[in-house]
Amino acid sequence: MKNMAGRTNEQIGQFLFPDWDQDQLNKLVQEKEALFESSARQHLKEINGLHKFCKWIEEKGLNRAAVTNAPRYNAELMISILGLSEFFPFIVTGEECRRAKPFPDPYLEGLRKLNASPDHTLVFEDSLTGVKAGVAAGMQVIGVAAIGQEKSLAEAGATLCIRDYEDEKLWSALEKLNAC
Repeated sequence: MKNMAGRTNEQIGQFLFPDWDQDQLNKLVQEKEALFESSARQHLKEINGLHKFCKWIEEKGLNRAAVTNAPRYNAELMISILGLSEFFPFIVTGEECRRAKPFPDPYLEGLRKLNASPDHTLVFEDSLTGVKAGVAAGMQVIGVAAIGQEKSLAEAGATLCIRDYEDEKLWSALEKLNAC
């Protein structure tokens, strides 16, 4: 999780195999992507409360974009499997930006596409690189933390860490924001 989650295939390949040439890395990435697709189709499940949260966002008429370091095909695949293709009008991938996360570029591109201000935007992130990117882009970041990951996401700048979208801390924070 520390060295691979939230990173592009290029970043992962350079980290794991810094001495490999590009052909070797390309072959590895192709194999990795085929395994990912097969696994995602069989095992990808929504995080608890995700659809309830998405419904709340739609009811409030809030703008949204998916911003990820995953390859576009993987992002579209996961969003489709979760039934959220219509929910996200925009997908921004790190590989389509000058610099991927942990740099702010993907989030800044998302803000541009949404014509939004970082002061009025919330980021939901499950990786250190994503939290760092959202913070660097000037946005408040809510860390969606796996077990044992809360401390590292908070240290990276997450304003709030939740376990899933049913977490009472999330709904309390949203109520406070809604009251403003």
